[in-house]
Amino acid sequence: MLQLSKIPPAFKTVRSVGFALFIFSVCVLAFPAIAQEDEDPTADAVALFEEGQDLHEKGDLSGAIELYSKALLLIPEFPEAELQKGNAHLSLKQLPEAETAFRRAVELREDWSLALASLGSLLVQNGEFAEAEPLLTKAIKLDEQNYPAYSAMAELRLRTNADVPSLRELLLALSNLTTGKANPPASAWASRAAIENRLGDIRSARTSVERALAIEPKSVSALGEAAAIALGENDPTRAEDFTRRLEAAGGDADAVKLLRARALLLRDDIAGAESLLKTVSTKNAEAAKLLERIRASAAADPAELEKELAAKPNDAAILGRLCMLYRRSDPPKALEFCRAAYNAEPENIGHAVGFAAALVQAKNFAAAAELLQKLAAAEPENATIRANLATALFQLRRYPEAKTEFRWLLDKQPDLVVAYYFLGVAHDNLGEYLDAMANYQQFLRRANAADFKDEIDRINLRMPALDRQIRTERGKKTN
Repeated sequence: MLQLSKIPPAFKTVRSVGFALFIFSVCVLAFPAIAQEDEDPTADAVALFEEGQDLHEKGDLSGAIELYSKALLLIPEFPEAELQKGNAHLSLKQLPEAETAFRRAVELREDWSLALASLGSLLVQNGEFAEAEPLLTKAIKLDEQNYPAYSAMAELRLRTNADVPSLRELLLALSNLTTGKANPPASAWASRAAIENRLGDIRSARTSVERALAIEPKSVSALGEAAAIALGENDPTRAEDFTRRLEAAGGDADAVKLLRARALLLRDDIAGAESLLKTVSTKNAEAAKLLERIRASAAADPAELEKELAAKPNDAAILGRLCMLYRRSDPPKALEFCRAAYNAEPENIGHAVGFAAALVQAKNFAAAAELLQKLAAAEPENATIRANLATALFQLRRYPEAKTEFRWLLDKQPDLVVAYYFLGVAHDNLGEYLDAMANYQQFLRRANAADFKDEIDRINLRMPALDRQIRTERGKKTN
């Protein structure tokens, strides 16, 4: 009998009742042969299948595939073995082999919602939307709590730019699934977040993705959506944090590169984004579109845009584009366009953050701090806002307030090495010498010598005097 307890959550898919009925039917059909021979191919096939699942659970995917294949040689009509074989191939990114196995599982049991969802999901991944949709629709009709089918359908709707009514209908179904009595997986919450994000409900999307990550902190789908939401909020700092976590969790390499390229664009690093996108697979349509957009933007003539602006003086899109185009070549002019874009569309967080960043770049720290504090009150989880606020407060020598911001940043992103340096300087200026020493030491342990040569030199010069002050004044005060 199949031991479901041995199937890990990632591929615990075979249903005990259905499988038991399958084994019973095979045994009945095979009875005459069993009566005449000592060997029982059904029992042998089941044993091989269970051994395969043991290897599957331990991560030996190639070994599992070999055993599933042997089981299928004994019993060619064994849909559970085909499905698990397909799952193993999928984990190894052997997509053609996975598709063959999933198709065979559907052929053997055409009303098996799990097999339909597996095949439909893979077809969505391959961009074969027309064939995938009826399979996913059937899977959902057969099982209204088929989470993989809903997740795949959400991806299909988003990638095919479905209309708003279709998205709202799917969102309603996902909302019912995630707020019902069942315990939905992280993927269901991530799919809900993706639909909410596309519909412009950023706050709800952020809440949904937080629920997903609370269930499964290493969920690839949730981390990818969290990074996308942060990018939509003009927060490349937080987006990069989620992207690092996505990469560590084994997320798709091209998806990671795309997210990093979008973050670089938000930082006005056009050349860096373009260089990174050139390393993405040539078959990736999203990367091709982004490259095309970058090249079109790079070719844009600011003078022509200014002429266009004369006819539409309050066009926030044109103002925002000019803000970006002039940010390096003419910062004062960029600041004026950033201010105008923000005034034209104050509810757009992107314009507001861009304006605040331009104020910091122009060294207008007092105005930047005032605006950034308002933005931080409205968007407390936006790491880019908090990083710019920390910089502005630090430059204004408002060290107690700056410390709060740098500590928040380090709580969220412990690998943000430079924050230890600024936090150490803040403590040092406040006479909090023990805390200053602790943060300087953290910085020296973590900092790359090539990237932070000047800061390292300053700390090394400061250390002897700081050590004397700690010994003679007992560290003065700490906070």
